[in-house]
Amino acid sequence: MVGIVGYGAYVPRMRVKVAEIARVWGKDGGRIGEGLGINEKAVASFDEDSCTFAVEASRTAVKCAGINPQEIGALFVGSESKPYAVKPTATMVAEALGATPNLTAADLEFACKAGTAGVQACMGMVSSGMIKYGLAVGSDTAQGRPNDALEYSAGGGGAALLIGKEKTIAEIDATYSFTTDTPDFWRRQHAEFPRHAGRFTAEPAYFKHVLSAAKGLFERTGTEPKDYDYAVFHQPNGKFPLRAAKTLGFEEKKIKQGLITPFIGNTYSAAAMIGLSSVLDVAKPGQKILVVSYGSGAGSDAFKLTVTNEIEKTGRRPCVPVLKAIEDKTYIDYSAYIKHRRKIKSL
Repeated sequence: MVGIVGYGAYVPRMRVKVAEIARVWGKDGGRIGEGLGINEKAVASFDEDSCTFAVEASRTAVKCAGINPQEIGALFVGSESKPYAVKPTATMVAEALGATPNLTAADLEFACKAGTAGVQACMGMVSSGMIKYGLAVGSDTAQGRPNDALEYSAGGGGAALLIGKEKTIAEIDATYSFTTDTPDFWRRQHAEFPRHAGRFTAEPAYFKHVLSAAKGLFERTGTEPKDYDYAVFHQPNGKFPLRAAKTLGFEEKKIKQGLITPFIGNTYSAAAMIGLSSVLDVAKPGQKILVVSYGSGAGSDAFKLTVTNEIEKTGRRPCVPVLKAIEDKTYIDYSAYIKHRRKIKSL
């Protein structure tokens, strides 16, 4: 069976509260925070980007797996906030890990599901025997135009999953994808900030794809919500995952461990993968996990995982759990936020 051999997540320390952003724009922060289900979001420092996030998360994943980086045969980085328009992030991550030069590497784009698309690519290559290990990374920094709805919810973070066949801590039993051309969110060439069609965001976009992917996986595997111990959904805000879980028939407690958005915002390509990392921090052997990502444009990847006995062995989990890392934070005001995110422009 192909599965997860190691995992890692990274969340920047700086936070800005939704109420602070709202204060600057003369809006009701309490109302906005309640509507989004988000209290604060993680902010990348001026010396951080999606590449540094990816490197930190990947180093943790490799350390937990206890493998030689030279055994990694493929490395894919999914992001919609790459530091370079033309130059792969994946090669920089591979170099930082010491995995070069005998591997294939590429950047992937599919909005917020680019990371899980990398997981599927690694699964295929490992299963076929082309490579021994594949590393899939989801990493993004906050993208949101000042005073836009996204500014309140778009955070930053990264997560990495090392895929292989040996000593897996969680087997990937099945995967199922659901994809259509639904233009709910986009950023044109040379545009600094993305745009979104609010009327498409919920029903024809997020919920149609997430629910369809989950149901397709249930049908393929002969399972239903009661068969899973945990469920992780893509988290554009704190409300959508709860609604999706309720619609499918999940108890709310089954998604709490992986619901990290209220504390760090929507981390785009990393959202579902950081949520899964948080679940793996506490999951027990034999437990089943459902993961459903979502990418605007639009598509969802669903996965059924079974935790193995290997996860209980010393060193197979990161020293600092995701929820503990989230607690290590420092608050900044709006002026510091726009400075670090380089939103101050001069003519």
